[in-house]
Amino acid sequence: MKLWLIRHAPVLLPVGICYGASDVLADDAASLQAAQLAAEDLPSGLSVRVSGLRRAQQLANHLAVLRPDFPAAIVDARLNEMNFGCWEMQPWDAVPQVAFDAWLADFDHHCFGGAESTHVVLQRVGKALQNMQGDELWITHAGIIRAVQWIVANGVVPVQQAANWPATAVEPGGMFCVEVPG
Repeated sequence: MKLWLIRHAPVLLPVGICYGASDVLADDAASLQAAQLAAEDLPSGLSVRVSGLRRAQQLANHLAVLRPDFPAAIVDARLNEMNFGCWEMQPWDAVPQVAFDAWLADFDHHCFGGAESTHVVLQRVGKALQNMQGDELWITHAGIIRAVQWIVANGVVPVQQAANWPATAVEPGGMFCVEVPG
């Protein structure tokens, strides 16, 4: 099965703010532009799932207008970005190094910010992948895209070291496709 992944457009926050699970808006003009580019390249017949966060839904709403051949997007909270707990809406450079060190020392199970671990994110994304019944489009976030990359390459297994985690995800508004084993 093929899975197309689109990352939401840039958010309306200063650069360097941790906003994971926070429900912030994206730049609407950039959301429309990303939807226009995706609409040209996406095949027909895709099921569409979208994160429960508004920045992803903005892009999904624009895409629905441009591609009325797609069924209505299904909101799936399993596609929400990781929750960084007490670090949400804080500048990344204000996070103490000791907090990063603790996360990197136990990247799979440590709840960075006290809310959610990489392991929990992998479990929920793995369940979403298991529910695929054909080719799909997900409109989601960088962390979820990295989780998909990890699972496709390794399965739903622990991330032993942070250095093993996929280093790159598409830029905001970007799209790519992966083959998901059936």
